[in-house]
Amino acid sequence: AQNGKKGIEIFSNSGEDFDLVITDIQMPVMDGFGVAEALRDAGWVKPIIALTAFATEYDADKCFASGCSHYITKPIDVETFAGRVAGSLNERVT
Repeated sequence: AQNGKKGIEIFSNSGEDFDLVITDIQMPVMDGFGVAEALRDAGWVKPIIALTAFATEYDADKCFASGCSHYITKPIDVETFAGRVAGSLNERVT
């Protein structure tokens, strides 16, 4: 999706049962924090992985506070990304 709002629309209208959401934090219209909050407010309990260029503790805390399960910093390491996705598929947010 080109932005977070469009991503939520696609997610909501697709009829698919997604196992995982991966969202960039910096997007136009609705950022990744907004995406995570909207999904959690709608009752979605599956993993949300945030992609971010920021690696500070503050940014990590903000990701988790918005409802993200995990975050991965850019540039993305393929092995780290694959491991995080694989591990997340076995999780549920409580």
